[in-house]
This record gives sequence, C-alpha cells and structure tokens, in this order.
Amino acid sequence: MAVEAPCRAGAGRQRAAAALAGVHTQPPHRPAAIRCGGDGSGRGRLDPASDRLRRSEAKLGVTKKDAKLAAWTLFIGSSAFAGFLQQQEQEHLEDSTARQNENCNYAKGKWVADKKRPLYSGNECKQWLSKMWACRMMQRADFSYENFRWQPHGCQMPEFTGPNILKRLRHKTLAFVGDSLGRQQFQSMMCIATGGKYSPEVEDVGWKYGLVKAPGALRPDGWAYWFPGTNSTILFYWSASLSELELLNTTDSVTSYALHLDRPVTFLKKYLHSFDVLVLNTGHHWNRGKFNGNHWELYADGKPVGKGRLADLNRAKNLTLYSIARWVDSELVRYPQVKAFLRTISPRHFVNGDWNTGGSCGNTVPLSNGSEVLQDHSSDLPVESAVNGTRVKILDITAVSQLRDEGHISNSTFKGRASTGINDCLHWCLPGIPDMWNELLFAQI
Repeated sequence: MAVEAPCRAGAGRQRAAAALAGVHTQPPHRPAAIRCGGDGSGRGRLDPASDRLRRSEAKLGVTKKDAKLAAWTLFIGSSAFAGFLQQQEQEHLEDSTARQNENCNYAKGKWVADKKRPLYSGNECKQWLSKMWACRMMQRADFSYENFRWQPHGCQMPEFTGPNILKRLRHKTLAFVGDSLGRQQFQSMMCIATGGKYSPEVEDVGWKYGLVKAPGALRPDGWAYWFPGTNSTILFYWSASLSELELLNTTDSVTSYALHLDRPVTFLKKYLHSFDVLVLNTGHHWNRGKFNGNHWELYADGKPVGKGRLADLNRAKNLTLYSIARWVDSELVRYPQVKAFLRTISPRHFVNGDWNTGGSCGNTVPLSNGSEVLQDHSSDLPVESAVNGTRVKILDITAVSQLRDEGHISNSTFKGRASTGINDCLHWCLPGIPDMWNELLFAQI
C-alpha cells in the first residue's frame, strides 16, 4: 500500500537555498521523489509551491540533481552549515580586499588616532619582549604614541589581530632576517600573534634552524617559535649585513672576517626553501665604527675590494641590496611559495649630535611634524632600486616612521636605575611603530 509523502513547501525553499550556496554533499542513497496530491502513487501533480520552485531552479540553472544533493546538507546540521557560510563569506571578503589593494601604495597615507591601539600590553608581553624595548616597564610616563594606526590612502586594510595572523600563516613559516630593528619587528609580531599573553603552548624550535646558544655567547643567532594550533612558525635570524661572513684565519677566532658583498648570508642559502614569507633588512651597521668593531673586510668576486669605488660603504651596501634581491629572485623559480620582502631602513631621530656625542630625541608630542605621507616613491631609494625588476617586494616603512620621532626609547631607563646619559633614538618602544610595519606586511601576504 502506497503511503503519501508529506508536503512541505518550506523544505523546497531550503533545498533551493542550499543548492544556490554551492553545497553539494553526496547522499548515501537516492531519496524517493516527493510529490503532493494524487493517489499517493507518486503520479500526482506538483503542488503550486513546488511547481514554482521547479521553475525557479530551471531559471537559475540549478539542476534537479543539484537540488537533491543540496537537500542533504540539512542533515549535516544548521550550525555547521552556518559556520561554512561564514567562512566562505570571510574568504570572499579577504579575496575582495586583496584585489582592491593590488595597486595600493601602503606607504602613502596618514596616521589616525585609534582607541583600539595598542594591540597588546607592554607590561604583559614579557615572554617575547626584551626589557630594553619595553617602555611600559621604564620610567617613561607618556604613552600617547601607542594610540595611532596607519591608514594608507585608497586602501582597505584587513583586520589585524593575532588570530587573523595565525590563520593566514596556517601551515606556513614567517622568517625575519636582519639587524636589531628586524629583531624588534620579530618581537612585535610575536606579541601581536599571542595577544601579548603568556603562551606555554608555543614551542621553541630554534634547534631546527641551528639557532642554539653557543658556549660563551650572550644569546643565540636567532629564535624560532612554533604555534601548534595552526602549525605556524615565526623566526628571526641575526644578520646585520645580509652578507656571507667568512673567517679569514680559521685558527684565530679574533681575526678579521671577509664580508662578501655579492653573496647572501649562509642561513638563507640553507633554509630559504622552508620559508613562506621572508622579510629582509639591513642598513644601520654600514658605518666605519661597526665595521672596525666587527673586524669586517669588504670582499667582492671573492677578493678584497681594495681602495676602489666599493671601499665607500654606501656603495658597498647598495651592492649588497642589489645582490640579495636578485639572488632571492632567482631562487623564487625553485621556491615559488615564498613571498619575499626587502624592508626599507628605519629612520633615526638624533638631534644636536649622534648617539655618542650627546644627541637626543626628547619630543613626546605625537605627529608634531605632520601626520601624512603624499610622496609616490620611497624615501629609501637604494632599496626601491634594488627590488626593481624582481619578484621581491618592497616593505616601505621609512617615510611613515619618519613622522613618529616621539616613539623612540630616547632616555628612558628602568625604574630605580640612573640614566646613562645616552639616548636611544634608533630603536622604538614596543608596543609602538614596528607594530605598524607588521600591519603593512600582513596586508600584503
């Protein structure tokens, strides 16, 4: 005896909605066709609501098979389906933002006040933040520099949060390679990714990259941390010049080093294949004081540069920038997953002298020299020129940071300690300006 199937016009509308959402789940068996009216044999006419649904499906290009398959999503559970749709919408928005920003000049814009900043607490991010850069733990009393964000002109910035960073870095490795300003950017990223909270689940995996403290050393050559929840790794490697250093006398550890201007640092040659995002920087060690203190001797083509043009450290640095950009570009043929950036130089703000001659940066008023950057080209022309014609992108932070002289550590000291009389107008307080560098990086990966 045939049993008449129940009639539900609402179920038809649900099937259509699921089908139009593009969800196709293979059913374990083919459900019987449901018709309304007639004698229950299945030969009756479609009810008016179902007939309208059939015509709508035909008009929108939804096949009967699509509709039947889509109907099975109702058995998955409404919460799962809603979550799926939310994820699809978020990915659509991210793709749309990326397309809109394809031609964005992130260095052209203005600083705007933002009550939601800073993104983490300088008092709480003790697990990742060096004390010498944590101005909240010093005698400094003004922190208005923390309450601004950078807004590029004509660009839609993605929401910059720790969870969003880790989501974008799922199954990926982000590597910073550079000097102490690169280390500041690395520590900023670690604080933002963790929300500045103690995170015992984050594992030290420095050993995977040879980042182990050597006997007698103050610190290892870098740090690497793994986030198990997203299988993400964030690391930093110290290389002030980005160049290969070769000990000239292997039997004498205090001898000089050959600094090969046209060879990348060995760490990059060894581990580039394992990176997904690479941020390089150099600049502040290209002076005679640093070269003499580090016993560096300039080499090119495997031999000393002598007293030629490359003896000038600015020309030597520019050759290194050019060489590293082209070496990375050549490697991207083999490792196309890598998104590589060469970051422009972070500005110094010493006035009335340098760090060792009484120079200072005592301004505490945000944006006293303006809030907007309107220029089309970078203030760091050597970096802009170095990446030109390569797949290496510029991470341009120079002019943006130039407006924020109040954000330096200046003469701040730890509570209870007397001032050394030396002002730090090179490094930045954290939270602070390097957080913005990472926000611009995040928008481009």
